Amino acid sequence: MKKVYLLISVMIFAAAITGCKKSENISAAPAANAPQTAVEAPKAVEPAPSAVVDELKPTQDELIIEARTNFEPIPLNVEEGYKLLKNNTPTPEKFELGKMLYFEPRISKSQLISCNTCHNLSFGGDDYQQTSIGHGWQRGPRNAPTVLNSVYNTAQFWDGRAGDLKDQAKGPLQASVEMAATPAYVVEVLKSIPAYVELFKAAFPGEADPVTFDNVANTIEVFEATLLTPNSRFDQFLRGDSNALNETEKKGLKAYMDNGCVSCHSGINLTSDGYYPFGLKETPEARLLAGDKGRFGISEAEGDEFAFKAPTLRNVEYTAPYFHSGLVWDLGEAVAVMSSSQLGIELSNEEIEQIVAFLKTTTGEMPKVEYPVLPASTINTPKPTFTID
Repeated sequence: MKKVYLLISVMIFAAAITGCKKSENISAAPAANAPQTAVEAPKAVEPAPSAVVDELKPTQDELIIEARTNFEPIPLNVEEGYKLLKNNTPTPEKFELGKMLYFEPRISKSQLISCNTCHNLSFGGDDYQQTSIGHGWQRGPRNAPTVLNSVYNTAQFWDGRAGDLKDQAKGPLQASVEMAATPAYVVEVLKSIPAYVELFKAAFPGEADPVTFDNVANTIEVFEATLLTPNSRFDQFLRGDSNALNETEKKGLKAYMDNGCVSCHSGINLTSDGYYPFGLKETPEARLLAGDKGRFGISEAEGDEFAFKAPTLRNVEYTAPYFHSGLVWDLGEAVAVMSSSQLGIELSNEEIEQIVAFLKTTTGEMPKVEYPVLPASTINTPKPTFTID
């Protein structure tokens, strides 16, 4: 009899534990259609338990020492990007709303296109198109730059016409060949959805009318500032791990520095503040220029004809096709074009292969972003429009 009681007691105890675990799982699962108004901004990349220390270790490796004079690693804590924001204090509420709006297609005229359409976070932060396809299947005039690590850019777009990510976010929303919306349309859509109104109130407490076009841009900027790709093998090398690169990659790094690639592509984001004529030393094929005068369209300065902002080379193996015209799909060919047109030299095939091998080591840990569930439309939400004005 005692054995029976003991067996029954064990079974009841086991059932109780199982029930507790189930109740914990159930309580932890949020409702799929319940937007979160005050969720702590998740870290896009969480280092492994053996986390790399975010510091430059002392080293006697001459190549690392030389590389450190030209580059610096991306911080492991992706929220370091927040330090670069101006007049836009980041909060968890802004982050969460910005993430939703980044994936929100209803703020485009067709209600098909979102920021993620042309800056796909599952695919290098761009769209793998020669030039982006927008409203009414129109093609834009330029290749889409990656959004990854873009908070480190001193200006946005190929011609630098936007000074920060807030200004950049407003551009595609209003461009007729992209999302084709207007500020008034964006606000009308969002105000027609009560859940969004509440989210804006939580993100901008104290504002009488928080659902504004400026605040849309503010929240998207806060989200985009976390889209960093830390801990690439190159960053590990910069931090002092001599074994992070193999011999071919080290030769590529050395060739990259010795041949002057660092004059335009260096620093934390392998880019620079400058605008450079495409054809600084030797004019490339006319097809690559595509008749685009670049920065000149903004500045109208004579020296800016066919000049473009130097793009980041981080994660470059993911961001084909290359150049503003998007006409070069092979990274080796892009390196060859740059060496002749910008540096006035002709690299050997072996040097090109080595530089390409090095560039691929700049691929970092991609942001881990949970796809948001967006709130439902209402009877007052504007309907999709496909006409081209």
